[in-house]
Amino acid sequence: MKRKEQATEPVVVLDARWVERRLSGIGRYTLELLRCFGKDAGGFRFRVWALSEERAGFIREAAGLEGNPAFAFEVFSKGPFSPAGQLEAAWRLRRARAALYHSTNFMVPLPAFPGRCPHRVPCVCNIHDLIPLLHPEYTPRALKTRFFPVYRALMRAIARRADAVVTGSEAARRDILAALPVDPDRVTAVWDGVSPRYSPAPGPRSSARGPFAPKTILYVGRADPYKNLSGLVRALARLVEGGTDAVLQIAGPPDERYPEPRRLARELGVEPRVRWTGYLDDEALLRAYRSADVLAHLSLYEGFGLPVAEAMACGTPVVCSNAASLPEIAGDAALLVPPDDPDAAAEALRRVLTDSALAERLRVAGFRRAPAFSWPAAAAAVLALYRRLLAP
Repeated sequence: MKRKEQATEPVVVLDARWVERRLSGIGRYTLELLRCFGKDAGGFRFRVWALSEERAGFIREAAGLEGNPAFAFEVFSKGPFSPAGQLEAAWRLRRARAALYHSTNFMVPLPAFPGRCPHRVPCVCNIHDLIPLLHPEYTPRALKTRFFPVYRALMRAIARRADAVVTGSEAARRDILAALPVDPDRVTAVWDGVSPRYSPAPGPRSSARGPFAPKTILYVGRADPYKNLSGLVRALARLVEGGTDAVLQIAGPPDERYPEPRRLARELGVEPRVRWTGYLDDEALLRAYRSADVLAHLSLYEGFGLPVAEAMACGTPVVCSNAASLPEIAGDAALLVPPDDPDAAAEALRRVLTDSALAERLRVAGFRRAPAFSWPAAAAAVLALYRRLLAP
């Protein structure tokens, strides 16, 4: 009887071909959803697509899915953007007799979904942001910008075909509705979550450093121009010129396409104060959040802004830009500045680094706000969307 009941559970194909060991934001999002689904599958079974046996094993281990009977894995030899991968995905989707398909990134197997809604198998995708579409100047060397007409046509085709689009903020939802041909009822904003491992360090935050050590400003993320690292380097230079002893720690993968921030640091004389740590694994990133005096996130655009939420969960004060989704995510728990004003950013950083009462107020406010960003809540919202799409 138990087997018969399990056999009637609808199958969701979850396309996790975006997950690599060195996690991107989309990879982390995918793993966190799977981890939550592993604890509560919501009455569904999942067929997870991975790009290799090695990646499938990594996903199983990292998401805690080993031995979970609700999850099966399929390995692909081609990625979601290749023509062969597109055709293979459409064929496998038909063979799987799936009830629903979900890609945690924008790309979906177009041959499987004609340009109309609804479909026999509902199609769900995540559009985390539309930066290359709305602001191609923010990603000048990205493939999406170099082949802008193709990217624009692709995004419009996906918007017409998807039965539901999930995005990370109301700000991103508004941009999607303004830029793409999609009905408002088909776009849902669901805040990303913060892993429980992000928490304040025990004891005083300054316990690992001497009383005369320079203050640490932390940046977490990529080096694309929209992240505004050059603006942050300028703010650091203004801060140091004003007499504040500070260093900037940049935690993120290097990108040879965008050498401008490093060159600017040399030109402004603050190169010795900029520490490029490269990609940090989970433990190293947690230590970085816990030891920093302030997180600076001066992006020109963000669909969500996960480092802001993670820093708040660690009790780290935040200075961020007032652009796109960041005011929505930060609320009243950060100092907001215009991203194109390095003097304003320098002054906000100076205030946090020199005013212990302000730093403590931001620390407490951020820690109180952080629980609003919950992966279980995000996963529950996605499961509710599945049920709505499959309702008779």
